[in-house]
Amino acid sequence: MLQGRFRVTETAPEAESHAGSIPSYRFLLLLAAAWMLSPPAAAQQGLQLKTQPTLILVPPSLKEQLPLFVDADRLQGRQEGDIEAEGSVRLRRRGYAAHADWLRYEQPTQEINAEGNVRMELGADVLEGPRLRFNLGTERGDMDRPRYTLHKAPAVVGERQVFREADARGTAERLQFEGPGQYRAERTEYTTCSPGNEAWYVRARELTIYRDRDVGVARDASIEFMGTTIFYSPYLSFSLHQERKTGFLTPHYGSTSTSGAELTVPFYINIAPNMDATIAPRIMTRRGVLVNGEFRYLEPTYRGEDRVEVLPNDDVRGGEQRWAYLLRHAHSLPSGWDGALRLQRVSDDNYFTDLGTKVSQTSQVQLPSDLTIGRVASWGYAGSYNLDAVVQRWQTLQVDPTTPVTPPYNRLPQISFGAAHQDLLRTELDFFGQYSAFDHPTLVSGQRGLAYPSLSLPLSTPYAYLTPKAGVTLTRYLIDENTSGFATQNRTVPIYSVDSGMTFERPTKLWGASYLQTLEPRLYYVYIPFRDQNTIPVFDSAEQDVNFATIYAENQFSGWDRINDANQITVGVSSRLIASDTGAQRLRVGVAQRYYFEPQQVTLPGVAPRSGDTSDLLAALVGSVAQHWTVNAGLQYTTDTSQVQKFNFGTRYLPRQGQVLNLSYRETRDVLQQSDISAQWPLGRGWTTLARWNYSFLDHRTLEGLVGAEYNGDCWVLRLVAHRFVTTTQEAQMSYFVQLELNGVSRIGSNPMEAIRRNIGGYYRADARARGSEDATPYPRY
Repeated sequence: MLQGRFRVTETAPEAESHAGSIPSYRFLLLLAAAWMLSPPAAAQQGLQLKTQPTLILVPPSLKEQLPLFVDADRLQGRQEGDIEAEGSVRLRRRGYAAHADWLRYEQPTQEINAEGNVRMELGADVLEGPRLRFNLGTERGDMDRPRYTLHKAPAVVGERQVFREADARGTAERLQFEGPGQYRAERTEYTTCSPGNEAWYVRARELTIYRDRDVGVARDASIEFMGTTIFYSPYLSFSLHQERKTGFLTPHYGSTSTSGAELTVPFYINIAPNMDATIAPRIMTRRGVLVNGEFRYLEPTYRGEDRVEVLPNDDVRGGEQRWAYLLRHAHSLPSGWDGALRLQRVSDDNYFTDLGTKVSQTSQVQLPSDLTIGRVASWGYAGSYNLDAVVQRWQTLQVDPTTPVTPPYNRLPQISFGAAHQDLLRTELDFFGQYSAFDHPTLVSGQRGLAYPSLSLPLSTPYAYLTPKAGVTLTRYLIDENTSGFATQNRTVPIYSVDSGMTFERPTKLWGASYLQTLEPRLYYVYIPFRDQNTIPVFDSAEQDVNFATIYAENQFSGWDRINDANQITVGVSSRLIASDTGAQRLRVGVAQRYYFEPQQVTLPGVAPRSGDTSDLLAALVGSVAQHWTVNAGLQYTTDTSQVQKFNFGTRYLPRQGQVLNLSYRETRDVLQQSDISAQWPLGRGWTTLARWNYSFLDHRTLEGLVGAEYNGDCWVLRLVAHRFVTTTQEAQMSYFVQLELNGVSRIGSNPMEAIRRNIGGYYRADARARGSEDATPYPRY
């Protein structure tokens, strides 16, 4: 027996083994003498070798025979035989490390037996217990009364492995090693809470951990929360690190005023890394069972999503069958072509208001179904063109009998072509052409062909630009008069415009910071002669709202059935503050107004022409006005009558993530007057309040309200939310959400996240221990 600390290196040589005990110091002396007498070839050539201060990470794909290192206060053994070590024993081999008071290693079988303060490190996992039996070759064995800690993977800093905070931990009466990356714990407790926090755990008769599949399977399992059993299942499967896996997802509980108490039990099928499906029966106490199915796929050249919902018997509506479907597919075709298909339909007008739980669903009144194919390609060295075709039909939902909705025209089909060349004898050539076949069940149908070529001459310097442009629209209509033929109408309208602007800059200092301030005036003149268009039907035209985008447009109508007559100039000026050090825009303000030199003659049916010689004055302010404060404000003011037509003001206070306050006010004269307040605000001790109040002063009612709270308990989050929103002019819907998120295992209750995000701008999710992104959930995600 040798006293002190020595090292034995086992390299598994093929030479014949020799029995007997070899003193370690003699073995080391022989190695040193051999090295001095026979220097390596590299040294003879003048290469200098340096000691490596840390272990080098060897790629795990290498399959060479690995050395074994053993350190101990006392050790004994024989070459190619057994090694017995005692006192602060440490055994290391790539991927493994064992610490113990006593250890025996049997080299022929690669069996380890260890006792006393045993600590076993298997890759990123750490297991501790009083006794260990483990085979380095098969990775099979067992440990008594272990404490285990699981990590997803170690981080690499330089050439060292640094373990992050534990992903999960637990205890067991016995743990079986069942091969590479597989453990089976008997009578175990499992949790993702940090040490000292026993808020919740999974208690199971047997828990099998599949590290290669990142899955845990518990049998005869219960979830204990705050000392109380809140869930039991004879079989429970979950993802160790919130990856996708086949199995039952956590049930959703909830309640709505229209359907009563609800329970949804989703079953997720992980078909392939790029393909999955979900089947989710939704049990409603007042209506019955609605079955929801979803199938998703993702390939390099195409992707899609299919959803189907069926309620065989709606008890509220006398056993009526109700259904809905949505099919979406996008495809990248050869030669630069792209295609997309969207099909959607519901069984009745009130499907979303009765069965939807989101405002985005209940507010839908127009459901488009369409097939689109298109291509974008280059044209010469400075040109490009695009071609697309669409066939589109609509389903219009008459949700509110007091406000009927007129269905839009179906397009059967519509083909559009656009081309541009940016350097044609120093000019820019643009062309837009379109053929549309409009169909409507009650209104006049017809066909429209359009061609709009234009030529512009851009003239620019670093501080100014001037762009004159001339074009002509050629339109031909074939109008179905419900007779034996079509009525033909032609329209030719020339369009002339001149766009010009300048940019002035100066350095300035505000709030103790350096900025570049700009002053950017702009003039935009348009001339379009009058053409009588009163006999042309309106297929897709509407009057555009006046804003900073449309005030610099040629045509004040959307679509092509009306082209306004114009002899007008738009005058605008804007100013920006740009941070000198980063180049980021801090603040932008602008004003603009259009001046008419002739009265308006082209109008839409039933709409009176304008009466003044100026448009409304527009003003806007966007940016950061103080630390943590941002503002977005806009004003539309009629100078002829000195009246505010539209006004909106919004501000956000965001001092840090998870602490936000939004205040806004919107007003449209005689139409809308609303305030909107929302907030996410920490209250301390892990609690955060959630609130939103959208109020209409004209209707004297709350349009949408949300109140709730979150509690972040380090490894669990509790969310309590009540949400109310108006579905029609006479009705409103109330929903309640209660969700308990147990980090890395499951979410129990109803999911309020979509309602929270949509109602509170700037909301930051209180994720348990802030682990991963907000989409890192047990639910399937691409």
